[in-house]
Parts: sequence; structure tokens; C-alpha cells
Amino acid sequence: MSRIKDAVLRYAPYWIQDAAIGWYNSRLYRQRHAGRYGEMRAYFSEWELSAAAELAAESSKRLEEFLAYVRERSPWYSKISAGGLSEFPLLEKVSLLQELPRISTITEQEGVVSLTGGTTGASMKVIYTHEDMQERFALLDHFRESHGYRLGEKVAWFSGKSLATQRDVDRGRCYRDDRRNSIRFFSTFLINRRNFDSYWDALQAFRPRFIVGFPSSVLDIAMVARERGLVADWKVEAMFPTAETVLPVHREVIGEVFGCRLVDQYASSEGAPFILECAKGRLHIHPLTGVFEVLDGNGDAAREGEMVVTSFTTHGTPLVRYRVGDRLRLAAHDDTCGCGWNFPLVDWIDGRTSDFVYSHETGRINLGNLSNCTKDVDGILSFQVVQDVEDEITVRVVGDRRFDTNQADRFLAALRQRTGQGMRIRFEQVDEIPREASGKFRFVKNSIASRVG
Repeated sequence: MSRIKDAVLRYAPYWIQDAAIGWYNSRLYRQRHAGRYGEMRAYFSEWELSAAAELAAESSKRLEEFLAYVRERSPWYSKISAGGLSEFPLLEKVSLLQELPRISTITEQEGVVSLTGGTTGASMKVIYTHEDMQERFALLDHFRESHGYRLGEKVAWFSGKSLATQRDVDRGRCYRDDRRNSIRFFSTFLINRRNFDSYWDALQAFRPRFIVGFPSSVLDIAMVARERGLVADWKVEAMFPTAETVLPVHREVIGEVFGCRLVDQYASSEGAPFILECAKGRLHIHPLTGVFEVLDGNGDAAREGEMVVTSFTTHGTPLVRYRVGDRLRLAAHDDTCGCGWNFPLVDWIDGRTSDFVYSHETGRINLGNLSNCTKDVDGILSFQVVQDVEDEITVRVVGDRRFDTNQADRFLAALRQRTGQGMRIRFEQVDEIPREASGKFRFVKNSIASRVG
């Protein structure tokens, strides 16, 4: 199938490529919106403003039913004959990679296969039941609709799809169109200063009302636009980021250029439960999608630490106490939000646990603190920090004409403040920082995270 897709994208006329994408997406929509989809749209709407006690009771009921199903259907969990969530061991990614047939309750032919990208290591594979896939899209569509989106609205989509060649981009065709569903899919592999005009012109011509995808990809476009004094002359209602941690710089620059809010939601391709951003800009755990545990370095419950998830929409490949690889800080118990949701509040999600720099002097330096190094520094278009040993980092910076020696010194001083005086910093000013194979951009690449995290 992939060979056929590659051949179509390489050799077929653009109108055939666009038609094929439209046909394929429409087929996916029919599958995702069939079966339980309508029932679950009504379910999430009905429960959205329920009291906290009622939500907790419904969540406990769903957990009990899910664990009973898992014990009965999954060979991996068949020895756990009774008991609650604490009786289940932590599920490691390596187990999911190596023991998928024993963990899963259905075959690939019976379900829907989902593959993750490889930026955190090996690509992960899980199998959804059709009902679970329909439930997940019911919630996602309900959430986006609460922020103004309706199926059929014009959407600019930026994700890890290999859609265009440099020759296409040179011709102004950095995208492929799904005209049936009003989606313009942009290639994220070729976004750089050289290709900016192709992307900007395509966005202006399409005039999307919504943007979905990697915030780092849209940020790259927005940074060059801001440098040139360009802003969108059409109304973008919202951007729905996917796959990456949303940083303050994403909200600031994308909001300035496109005039829209970034509305965040957390889940994962493996099937993690949902954390959603409300109308007030706060993050909430949706308790009817699963259970989030937060564990410290000793494996004890904590307010801040590693995220361990149990997802109610993973009947095909059950995720029970799965170490998804991200970090979380829960809000204080007495913290409240005026949005109307009585879902538990989250202060922040820290993205992958490997997305940090480690210093003997200052400890773990997360993405937010690293991104703040660009404050009061002119001319940085993008940067990346690479750490392969504990006492040294390599910092790569793409800068414009404003990024002179003084600005570089200011940026490095901010980094030094966070890493301490003992850290060796190798500085490289480069023309471009390559993306990962998935099309994502990594602010931090840390190969020692498992030893020091």
C-alpha cells in the first residue's frame, strides 16, 4: 500500500493526488463516525457540566468495567484474577513493543492499527477496536466544536506526512488538497527560510479558518512572517496543536501572526486518555477517558512527576498503568476554574521525559525554561540543544541578520544561568536544523535521559 501511495505522490498529476487523498480521508471519516460515534458524542455532551462527585463515580464505574474486560480478554493480564488498579504492574514501552500479541485482545485484521512516530525511540504500534476509535473521535470532535470548529470548515493541516518534493515546493505546491473535506495538508519536511514564500502564499490563497498540527512547523513559518512584518489578512479562529509540547513562544508568535488562540489537547497515538484546554485556557483531565497517575522517582503518588495512564479506549491493546513517557504537574487540590468543567486541573504537561537538559549543578532543565532563554534576545529563528554526556551540551541556532555577537552572548548567558558554570556549551550557528524522520522538530535531543531523569 505504501508503494502505491509513494508512486501516486511521485508521478500522478496533482489533481489525481488530491482526489486520492480526498477519497481516502472520506473513507476514514465514514469509519470513525459510524457505530458508537453518535452515541458517544451525546454521552460526552451530557456529562460535560456534571458535578465532580458524579464524574468520579462514573469514572470508577468505567474503570471497573475496563479492568474486568482486560483480565478476561488479554493473555498478558490473565493472571490478575481480581483487585483494582493497584494490582496491575506498570506497563513499559519495551513490553508493548515485544509482547503486543499477548497484550492485545484482537488481531490487526479485526481492529484498527495505529502507529506512532519514532522521535522518542522505536515506533510504537497498537490495535484499536472500531468502537474505541469511534469514541476517541467523538470526544475530539466534541472538544474542537466547543472552540468553534465544525466538520467541513477550512483547515490547514501540518503533520508528519511526506507529501511534496523540493521541486513541488519550488512550483508553489508545498501541499495537497482534500477538496471533499476542505483540508489543505502541508508538507512539514521542507519548511525553511528558502521555501517560506511557497508556504505563505499557499496559506493566503487557501485562507483557512483553523490550523491543526505540529506547533513547531507553524512557528517556523510565523517566525519568518514576523521578521518580514507579515500577518494573516484573514480570520483564523484557532489552532489545535498536535504531537508536541506547546510552549509560550508558540502561543506568542503564532497568535501574533495568525491572530488565533492555540487550544491544546493531550493524548497519544498509543491511546492515552485526554487532557483538554478549556475556554479559560486551563488544562483539565477528562475523567471519563481514563485514569492519570502521577508518580515520583520512587514510584509513589505525587503532585508532580512521571505520568502513568490507564485508558478506557484501549480495549484492543489495553493500556493499564502505561508509562507513556511524559511528565505532569497536577494543580493544587483547592484550585478551581470558572469554565464550568468539574474535571481535575493540570498545571502543565512537560512532554516527553527525555525533553530536558541535565546539569550536575542545577538538575533537570525542562523545555519551558530552555525556551525562555530567547527572551530579550533578537534574531533567533530556531534553536536546538543536544546532550550526549552529562557535562556538555551542543547548542545549534538559526538566526537572522539581527543575531550578532552581542545577541549570541546574551543567549548563551541565559543558558549558562540555567545550566550552571560547570556545563561545557558548544555553540554552533547554522543555516538550518534538520527535522526528525516524522517531520517533527525537536528542541531538545537528550540521549542520557534514561540515566539521569
